[in-house]
Amino acid sequence: MKPFFSIIVPCCDVEPYLRECLDSLLSQQFTDWECIIGIETSKDKTEEIVREYARNDSRFKVFTGPRSGSCSASRNTGTDMSTGEYVIFLDGDDTIEAGSLQRLHDKIAERPGADIYPCAMIVRNETTGKDEPTRDNYAADFHGELTGPEATIMIYERQRAPCPMLQLSVFRREHLVTHDLKCLYGLKRQDSEFAPRALYLAKRVIPIHEPFYIYRIRTNSVSTLAKKTDYFLKDYAGILKSLLAFHSKVSHEDGFNHKISSMWAKHWLMWIYYYWFSSRAIRNTPRKYRIETLSTIFTNGFSDFDELTKASTKFRIIAGYFVKLFVRHSSLAWLSDAFFLFAYNPIVNLRDWFKKN
Repeated sequence: MKPFFSIIVPCCDVEPYLRECLDSLLSQQFTDWECIIGIETSKDKTEEIVREYARNDSRFKVFTGPRSGSCSASRNTGTDMSTGEYVIFLDGDDTIEAGSLQRLHDKIAERPGADIYPCAMIVRNETTGKDEPTRDNYAADFHGELTGPEATIMIYERQRAPCPMLQLSVFRREHLVTHDLKCLYGLKRQDSEFAPRALYLAKRVIPIHEPFYIYRIRTNSVSTLAKKTDYFLKDYAGILKSLLAFHSKVSHEDGFNHKISSMWAKHWLMWIYYYWFSSRAIRNTPRKYRIETLSTIFTNGFSDFDELTKASTKFRIIAGYFVKLFVRHSSLAWLSDAFFLFAYNPIVNLRDWFKKN
């Protein structure tokens, strides 16, 4: 008989946190789960600890893989190996709240069969030793049911960012398999690419507001160590190439709500204009590297970019022309930098100042 939950745990160099993570599963009153652990080649005792737990409890299933610097491969293989009805993604340095699996089960059982059950996240700051405000993408008093497009709009209107963290939700496995929802290999920021697609494609989304996931902010994590503007340029290039293509595909389907195009345009074009053309990026990141990374978004041409840009404001459309100039004509890339330095960025900064004041 298949378990109710499949909990997928990517692990690499998480020895100091791993026992706490796995013990948070073993201590749950609800026991109808399997835990699939993907171990990437580690420099510490991560694999030794995982093997110990697997020897003592058959619910722990283990596979290994080469070091990739990303959770993507382990999450994808874990999804393929899973047999549960619902999937939870748990990082090896995070934990599950005591008693929360039973509460999740009970709330899902009351309204079964949704593709996604968005929950809430407890954020534990290792530096301050304090919990930050609980994260929930939906208003606490909302107890309705949404389609994926409706949920996409609601999250954007509430959070101004249509890419909820992957770990905040419980996914029906059939939803992931039917749409072949996989994380892009090698990404450090998988959520930004995976979550918008998974959410939009869902037929039923039922927020249940259960604060079950404890997310650890630690000083030596990938996100915390990423201080330079250009740290995620390759990541965001891969993310944007995928999302622009996704928009082009779904925006031509019957019944598409073009309000979503304008929301995605605002958010995803902002990534390009900020990460490649902010004043800090222009001054601190070599132009050659910016051209190289930005060009990877457009290896299949500019049609997907143009499709999304059409849903934006005239000012962002003009900025889009300078993005293409930057990529197409490296000898004129300085002109694009000048536009963003002396026109686009000052106007955006002034607009933001007026909004705040």
